[in-house]
Amino acid sequence: MKYCIPDCFWPPVDQGRYLGHEAISILNRSDHDIVAHMTLYFEDREKLEGFRLSVPAERTIHFHTCDLKNEQNISVPRGVGYAAVIECDEPVVVQYTRVDTTQSELGLATTMAVAID
Repeated sequence: MKYCIPDCFWPPVDQGRYLGHEAISILNRSDHDIVAHMTLYFEDREKLEGFRLSVPAERTIHFHTCDLKNEQNISVPRGVGYAAVIECDEPVVVQYTRVDTTQSELGLATTMAVAID
């Protein structure tokens, strides 16, 4: 199964004490652990592959993109728009949330990932 989040962006600046962030939430309803693989696509650079997201059986995990590194120890870039494709062997539920703290009034956006073939 593949899931697409076409509009990801970790804001480059924070205001105040609360840090802006992105989170990818995955719900695994199956009775066994899964590993999801994430690839990032950009407008002006090569894709980034090799992000592994482990989700225990019958659990939900919330991955903050600021904490993720791929197999080459490369982080999700800040201040750059991208799309994320998450692939796993089992059907899961994927949600994306962005907290934007670039202004004094916090902004929150969330969406469900689109299942693709």
